[in-house]
Amino acid sequence: MSTMLEIKNLKVGFSSDIGIAPALHGVSLSLNKGETLAIVGESGSGKSVTALSITRLLPSPPAVYQGGEIFFEGQDLLKASDAELRRVRGGRIAYIFQEPSTSLNPVYTIRSQIAEMIELHRSDVIKSTAAIDAEIIRWLDAVGINEPARRLHDYPHQLSGGMQQRVMIAMALSARPDLLIADEPTTALDVTIQAQILDKLRELQRELGMAVLLITHNFAIIRGLARNVAVMYRGEVVEYGVTEQILHSPQHPYTKALIACIPRLGDKRRRLPTIESMSQLGEDAV
Repeated sequence: MSTMLEIKNLKVGFSSDIGIAPALHGVSLSLNKGETLAIVGESGSGKSVTALSITRLLPSPPAVYQGGEIFFEGQDLLKASDAELRRVRGGRIAYIFQEPSTSLNPVYTIRSQIAEMIELHRSDVIKSTAAIDAEIIRWLDAVGINEPARRLHDYPHQLSGGMQQRVMIAMALSARPDLLIADEPTTALDVTIQAQILDKLRELQRELGMAVLLITHNFAIIRGLARNVAVMYRGEVVEYGVTEQILHSPQHPYTKALIACIPRLGDKRRRLPTIESMSQLGEDAV
């Protein structure tokens, strides 16, 4: 299977009054066509910075791309022009962000926001109101929104958190991307809705044949969803491999700590472990 995305030794920092604060320290990852790679780590580990760096969505300044390469189907996106990046963003590489309530524009209807994506990136769709409406309804139905035709002219505040997240997924997938980057797509949802949305993502991935980069802090949701996993800590990939192997036999102290924090049903008296200091991870983790 051919490689779709390859990140090599990516270094990113943020400029400040006292210099450049490093955020990523030589991150390297690869993702094949049609597969799912999960990036796991706590808040501040560099997951979202890595995801946003792929299409250079980080505002620069303050972001500074200090080194490395990001190849998407052979093209180094760090060297791409603004015009080339506009063709990639949203169309070939789409994002689902973790807070739909802040990602959806509150003053535009659901229809207008998804229609913009289709008009920009889907040359195969007839540019008529009826054709675009039919395509939007098809995607809203695909992500599990009941009576999608009635929702076309709703505003984001009229939808629940779960429905807003489904709209975000429909918007991203309506462009039929080659790569979907899902950044904490279920963080604000209860476990029932979370499971439904992850199942729907898996189903639509098979249908479209797209690759998925899943960003999460939760090891519990990646089993059965991601073939490979990269564990990030302090801006570095500290462990990388097949998901099942890492879940059953983690090697890095930080990975072991993350897995130990997964709550287990029926174990009411077990105290969840915490990482109180760098020394607990051992010298190799620093």
